[in-house]
Amino acid sequence: MDLPDRPHFKPTKDKPRLAAIEILKYIGPGLLVTVGFIDPGNWAANLSAGSTFGYSLLWVITLGTFLLVLLQHNAAHLGIATGCCVSEAATIYLPRRVSLPILASAVAAAVSTALAEILGAAIALQMLTRMPLYLGVPLSCAFVLFMIFSNSYRRLERWIIGFVSLIGIGFIYELALVPVDWASAARGAFIPDLPKGSLFLVMSLLGSVVMPHNLYLHSEIIQSRQWNLEGGDKVRSRLRFEFLDTLLSMGIGWAINSAIIVLAASTFFAHGTIVDQLPEAERLLEPLIGGGSKLIFAFALLLAGLASSITAGMAGGAIFTGIFGECYDPEDKHTRIGVAITLVGASIVALVAPDPFQALVLSQLALSVQLPFTIFTQIALTSSRRVMGEYVNKRSTTVLLLGAGVLVSALNLLLFVSVLFPGMTKGL
Repeated sequence: MDLPDRPHFKPTKDKPRLAAIEILKYIGPGLLVTVGFIDPGNWAANLSAGSTFGYSLLWVITLGTFLLVLLQHNAAHLGIATGCCVSEAATIYLPRRVSLPILASAVAAAVSTALAEILGAAIALQMLTRMPLYLGVPLSCAFVLFMIFSNSYRRLERWIIGFVSLIGIGFIYELALVPVDWASAARGAFIPDLPKGSLFLVMSLLGSVVMPHNLYLHSEIIQSRQWNLEGGDKVRSRLRFEFLDTLLSMGIGWAINSAIIVLAASTFFAHGTIVDQLPEAERLLEPLIGGGSKLIFAFALLLAGLASSITAGMAGGAIFTGIFGECYDPEDKHTRIGVAITLVGASIVALVAPDPFQALVLSQLALSVQLPFTIFTQIALTSSRRVMGEYVNKRSTTVLLLGAGVLVSALNLLLFVSVLFPGMTKGL
């Protein structure tokens, strides 16, 4: 299998061992992806679900995380086995007339994702400092651009691990202040329930967990290690370690998303208050549970917005540079153009949009439209022996992936229809 060389990446020479300290060396790529599904858009959907239906929709987060592990591991599988990300592989192995529209739409999806992330960070700044959105948006964008262009993958991984840790600590603190019905929460997490009128939120929750830019990003981060050059048993060892990284990272994301729903159920739902706006949640938390809950909530939202904006910008850069058959490199002009298109484009839309909330809704619609193209492109690549060689998907894996792709795509299509034609799903 002829693949392009990556002279600016050096293959690792360490021999993997089944030891805890060795496994830690492989932790990081998954956490960069995790922040993509604990972003401000997820926060809004989780708060709405918990405040409206209590613990009953927690199972959607569990289902979505299972699908996410399956799809993200497959994307990383491609990166490890071939040394290409999804975008590069599509450019190399698919006809240009097929790959170019798909990848162009993926860049647009990354812009839509970044729109929600940057708006979330700006809303958090407004909560903390009363800074207006027209200042918070460019300030957030400038910070994210600085972080991306001044840090390598490994340093960014450490920053993201720190951000995710602080977000998790914040919610542990918040949950310690409220009386949680843990038995009901456990049932809600694993026993499906579909209360009347919950279909839109079910689709929103699931659709906000599996997002196209994360699939491109995970394969890009993993391929930067160039483990494919080691061959044979070493590649298989890397695949096993990567699965542990994905499982751990997506599990952390599941815990944080679930914690937001549990917090909303234990506070807002218990008091009969429905919340569908982030600032409203922050305003209502303090009189309900007191303490520093308001400050902790806003600070955690700021970290989530900035961290997810970083990964959205990186994803946009990776997708754009993959169109030219190149890998992500912050020093390369194609990467820089892709990052700038993603973040600056999202900021401009955020500033000119007359209704920020409506802009968030439209951004999610853009993701739902593009997602099936990314999922089925990835499955086509990883199921091809010409692309993957001896590491091609097993038939059972392909069947599982196709099932996940059909389910996620159908639910995203329903979300799209329910927003544009609400009468068609009325009462569900």
